[in-house]
Amino acid sequence: MDRLYTIKQVCDIAGIGRSTVYRENLASRLPFVKVGRATRIRASDLKGWLDSLGA
Repeated sequence: MDRLYTIKQVCDIAGIGRSTVYRENLASRLPFVKVGRATRIRASDLKGWLDSLGA
């Protein structure tokens, strides 16, 4: 099972702002997962997105 990251954790890992994370989600490049009311990002999705950026 993948680890789940919060939006803030993704911002810290990638060195980007919250609006960039939401923009990437809207562009279908960084999928979100809802856990109850919480929004999370799977570790595998984050890794794939970072790899696609060449980071």
